[in-house]
Amino acid sequence: MKVTVNKIDDANVLVSGMIENSMIAENIDKLAVKAGKEMKVDGFRKGKVPAHVVKKMHGEKLSQDAEADALRAFMDKGAKDAGIDVAQIIGQPIFKKYEKKDAGIDVEIEISTRPNFDTKGYEEIIPTFEQPEASSEEIEERLKSLASAQAPFQKIKRKRTVKDGDMTVIDFEGFVDGVAFAGGKAEKFSLKIGSGQFIPGFEEQIIGMQYEEEKTIKVTFPEAYQAKDLAGKEAEFKVKLHEIQEQVPAALDDEFAKKMLQGDENATLEMFKEKVKDQIVAEKVSKIYNDELKPKLIEALVEKFDFALPSNIVEQEIDAKINEKARAMSQEELNDFKEHPEKVEALRDEVRKDAADSVKATFIVDALAKKEEISINDQEVTQVIYYEAMMHGQNPQEVIKYYQQNNLLPAIKMGMIEDKLFSKLLGLHQ
Repeated sequence: MKVTVNKIDDANVLVSGMIENSMIAENIDKLAVKAGKEMKVDGFRKGKVPAHVVKKMHGEKLSQDAEADALRAFMDKGAKDAGIDVAQIIGQPIFKKYEKKDAGIDVEIEISTRPNFDTKGYEEIIPTFEQPEASSEEIEERLKSLASAQAPFQKIKRKRTVKDGDMTVIDFEGFVDGVAFAGGKAEKFSLKIGSGQFIPGFEEQIIGMQYEEEKTIKVTFPEAYQAKDLAGKEAEFKVKLHEIQEQVPAALDDEFAKKMLQGDENATLEMFKEKVKDQIVAEKVSKIYNDELKPKLIEALVEKFDFALPSNIVEQEIDAKINEKARAMSQEELNDFKEHPEKVEALRDEVRKDAADSVKATFIVDALAKKEEISINDQEVTQVIYYEAMMHGQNPQEVIKYYQQNNLLPAIKMGMIEDKLFSKLLGLHQ
């Protein structure tokens, strides 16, 4: 088997040559003999099935396996001749040519390897920033907000009308074209104004109502409303207000602090203020990190280091970006791309630089994480997913299973490593 190796760049090698028919035939013979020792066929003792019988029964499968074995040997020889460490080969090879000819199979394969580059000098490009602070006004505002959120709703006297944020107790009945509809009636129903619980426009029209006032409210059901017989239709609701409730914030004292810092019997308001201050600062740091520092650092790192990228990984990233764009397209747009392949190629060229920069950044982060001894174990990844799922009211086990089935865990882990690395480089404590 003759193999020619051409180095494209430091990360990619083109291996070309011919896989002779004689090599494939030899592989078929070996596979047939091996299979004959394991098969059971009527008329033959187990393990004594002749090769020619095996070939007759499974000729197509044997040919496919023989070609696959020959192709592996072809790639191994190409890697060896190119001086490539097999452990450094990354991703699947790109087939440039695979043509069956009279003499054998004419093959051209591009093999990609993991980039190897000098990380020296990354410390010089780390952006600086001004450490944010929490003002006394911000701390007081946060304390009041927390006190309000913890306060129960209490019935108020009849001195004022409904305002945004109130809890109301109402009767209502809905009509479309003068006919009451199913599920459109309730008595002594508790509705918080501004919650968005009802049809758009309903809650706003409750504002200004007085105790025992009756009012007809006109709204239009959204086009995407779940009950299709009501979707897009105008409706009238007869509403009666029974009660207005408002939250009475707790006093900002040591008792409030103990309630908020459960488990600490010695908690004081000053201690809780420090916690709130730290939280506000952490939120500001997180915003600065995500909006400014992280993008700046990635851009600086990508510009700082220059090295060849594995073509197959770049092509995978281009595929991912194209698929992301496709998900946002209409069926008409998708059909247009299917009918005009040249538009797909133009779109690939359009996203190629972003894809290459993204791949480059991934390799840089991986190299710097090793240098800075940054790591994330699988348990940490699971804990983060579990916490996020709980915060969004989702079933953590189902979310984790979804990530596993869609092979999303490596990307999440890489994102966590990136944030941990950048936080260290920037001197942040998120």
